[in-house]
Amino acid sequence: MIVGLGRYELLLPGCGSLKEKRSVLRRAVAVVRQKFNASVAEVDHLDLWQRATLAACVVSDTGFHARRVLSEIERHVGMQPGVDLIRASVDLLAPDE
Repeated sequence: MIVGLGRYELLLPGCGSLKEKRSVLRRAVAVVRQKFNASVAEVDHLDLWQRATLAACVVSDTGFHARRVLSEIERHVGMQPGVDLIRASVDLLAPDE
């Protein structure tokens, strides 16, 4: 079993309030949940209007598949209207059995 964790740092240049930020992020999170059946949440920059960090988690039988899914999530998050992807990282965890 492999657990893949993706972190996506985002710039939201069009947001002028936390309400606008939440609206933009809600769409991005919904796409990830529906399309990839992955767990996703905002994990950093919670009180800043124009910054956000999303984290996504997937469980797979191979590292290759986990990386591929997290790469696709990165692509879809970066394509959302009003979102500029600043940085992305992927970590794979293999729990000891």
